[in-house]
Amino acid sequence: MTSDAVSGPPAQLTAGAARRIALAAQGFATPRPAGRIDARHIRKVITTLGLLQLDSVNVFCRSHYMPVFSRLGPYPRGLLDALAAHSPGPFAGRSGARPGRRALFEYWAHEASLLPVELQPLLRWRMARWSSEAWGGIAAIARDNPVLVDEVLQLVTDQGPVRAAQTGVERPARQPGEMWNWHDGKTALEYLFFAGQVSAAGRVNFERLYDLTQRVLPAEILATPTPAEPDAQRELVRVAARALGVATEPDLGDYFRLPRAASKARVAELAAAGELLPVTVDGWPAPAYLWPAARRPRRVQARALLSPFDSLIWFRDRTERIFGFRYRIEIYTPAAKRVHGYYVLPFLLGESLVARVDLKSDRQAGMLRVQAAFAEPGADRAHVAAELAAELRLTAAWLGLSGVVVAPRGDLAAELAAAVTAGPALAAAGAAAVMPPVPG
Repeated sequence: MTSDAVSGPPAQLTAGAARRIALAAQGFATPRPAGRIDARHIRKVITTLGLLQLDSVNVFCRSHYMPVFSRLGPYPRGLLDALAAHSPGPFAGRSGARPGRRALFEYWAHEASLLPVELQPLLRWRMARWSSEAWGGIAAIARDNPVLVDEVLQLVTDQGPVRAAQTGVERPARQPGEMWNWHDGKTALEYLFFAGQVSAAGRVNFERLYDLTQRVLPAEILATPTPAEPDAQRELVRVAARALGVATEPDLGDYFRLPRAASKARVAELAAAGELLPVTVDGWPAPAYLWPAARRPRRVQARALLSPFDSLIWFRDRTERIFGFRYRIEIYTPAAKRVHGYYVLPFLLGESLVARVDLKSDRQAGMLRVQAAFAEPGADRAHVAAELAAELRLTAAWLGLSGVVVAPRGDLAAELAAAVTAGPALAAAGAAAVMPPVPG
């Protein structure tokens, strides 16, 4: 799909070169596997990215499933569930996740995220700094209601894995403007989770099950010494730099949500040591840093729908800087004020973000609904519609849906609807041309 450019540290990059480096670092310069996809493929994607962001919205597809699909194509989601211990069966029960088999763990890394277990020691500094790193509610309960926190920890010790409902604390009435309607028992569990005393042993219907960290993580991870805070942060910046390819300091710091002062210090230290190469990128207003081993392909030919929480686009300033694509998620925007829709996915084609679609999985009807479709200015709409239709059909089949329906909203909707309709007919005609007649 690509051929790498001549190696050697450049002092300046064109915007196109930087974009291709970023796409390659995120796994989009490698063809999707042609054969069977197994757990090794999934592990490689997660190692490349460093983490998968979690999100509870399920109108289309859980966000952590999509980045793997975007890079690999159709894969068994159960394999990712097993790596994360989200599956029932062998991962259920008193012992939580059967530590010897777990490959991923949950923690607040970018936001709530799945990460390789090997990165857990690098985040212990954040666990220790819960009073300044955690948001107000969970930090407050540790200070204001330590008795409840102790009681909840004892419950987990005695009965874990547990659901939040098992704390026995009543849920309060929802207040206007609240995003989460947590009761104090759930808040206490979330404090213990942030502080590293409990971990996610698994999930059932996406509800987190909490157990003691020593019963969740593999023994070799628990035995790994805790790095000094600057050392851990430097390693997190290295992970981010590999995953981004070329990036500004705020890009690097945002990847694992480092405090700005720490981000600036760690990036400067790595640059001084020669581990990050300072470069300028045409059109970028801020200095940038190149990961020395980053691939520099001459061309990228990708095709993927991107979750709103995909690491390629989750830092919106970077998305606009690299792709000229202004993207805002509108889930929390009142319906009448939404511009593009509720759950909108950008569409990557070649090296560009060329369209966006508002998607909904209508599981009762068995259809993938495109509630709106918009092309980016200057896009070849006929070509984009044909490629997007093919990717939507592939996505629908992967999700166990029988087809794609396009609503008449957005400037790409009519062409996309025609491409979706034409696609199966063309595929059937092609199959008929190569298949021998069935004996009568």
